Amino acid sequence: MSDIGTLVEDAQGWEAAWWGDCTNTFAEEAKQITYAHRMGLLNEPDWGRWPVYDLHGQNVLDLGGGPVSMLLKTRNRGADCMVVDPCAYPEWIDERYAIAGIGYTRGEAETFQSSVEYAEAWCYNVLQHVVDPESVIATARMHAKRLRIFEWLETEACDGHPHTLHADDLNRWIGAGTGVIEMVNENGAYGLAYYGNFNLA
Repeated sequence: MSDIGTLVEDAQGWEAAWWGDCTNTFAEEAKQITYAHRMGLLNEPDWGRWPVYDLHGQNVLDLGGGPVSMLLKTRNRGADCMVVDPCAYPEWIDERYAIAGIGYTRGEAETFQSSVEYAEAWCYNVLQHVVDPESVIATARMHAKRLRIFEWLETEACDGHPHTLHADDLNRWIGAGTGVIEMVNENGAYGLAYYGNFNLA
């Protein structure tokens, strides 16, 4: 295994350990409210459920969605929505996705393959964790017509985050425009952020 592969394997172990038994995930799910808004998703509360994002029958590929994918906060999903994540989470996470009717595969986004044509790919707070961030974007470009993304920029690499992301690289990898750069501080989400809603078709 390459040095970066070893670093990422260690980072994924760190990440899985951080999530633990996944019974208290509020802090990360609160941050998702910030991510989703900037990714262009409209929050439409439904009978006391909040947040709720209407997919209008579209299929979405969530790359690195983890144990609490934003797909769990959606309605009117297409039949083939999918979460891809390499970490080992508790078995009940698999069951939760199955009950929700959301596909879930344990694997790396860089090598994900599917015959499904997805309307959208989502990528939020994930690229610092992966083996090859550019390849994850390539997977999105290969499988989806649109990319919604929120990532942290210029964050120093550490045990759980082996990559530092730069806006110029993200713009180049996506190849469909220029992302927004903003200093964010809300819902527990803090840092220099890059986000956008890109047409890949």
